[in-house]
Amino acid sequence: MAKKIKKIPEDHPFYHDTWKLLKNYRDVAWNLELSNLDLQAEFRAEFGSSDHKSVDILTSAGSEITNTRLESFERSLQRSRKMMNLLDSAIQLMRSHHKKGELYYWILYYTYLSPQEYTNYREILHALEVHFPPMSRRTYYSYREEAISTLSNVQKSWRSFICNQMPATLLSTVQTYFCHNREFRPAS
Repeated sequence: MAKKIKKIPEDHPFYHDTWKLLKNYRDVAWNLELSNLDLQAEFRAEFGSSDHKSVDILTSAGSEITNTRLESFERSLQRSRKMMNLLDSAIQLMRSHHKKGELYYWILYYTYLSPQEYTNYREILHALEVHFPPMSRRTYYSYREEAISTLSNVQKSWRSFICNQMPATLLSTVQTYFCHNREFRPAS
């Protein structure tokens, strides 16, 4: 009888993207913090204020401030924050609604999300003992795979919901842009 070979999460196409997001979570969170500090420093150097939201005040006062590089940097940070917020929301949804959500949350937290990266599975298992009875290495890896799979399902359902809503939203955005953009001249 042939032995069934089980794919590890990073090789499995079903949750490859979710695994990559989780694997890079600490780095992305750290880079977002640093980028935000960089943006504030650049804004302070350019405009004399550390609050980058005061651009609205300066522009409403009639000043012509156009720094597309800083604006682009701010938009990029906002997109990255939204992505992180979506992932955090998916994790919280799984934690609060799935029957093993609390267990999955703590496994993902100690494995991928905590600010301190644990060096091996033994440290993670020791940290998990604060919340749950001791478990074996095999059980930990099995639950980790289930947690990633469950999180991947949540994200895929959100993606399909967002994609189903996208055509109407996109059409509305395009119409609003073209109807209110002064450079746009409809063909006569």
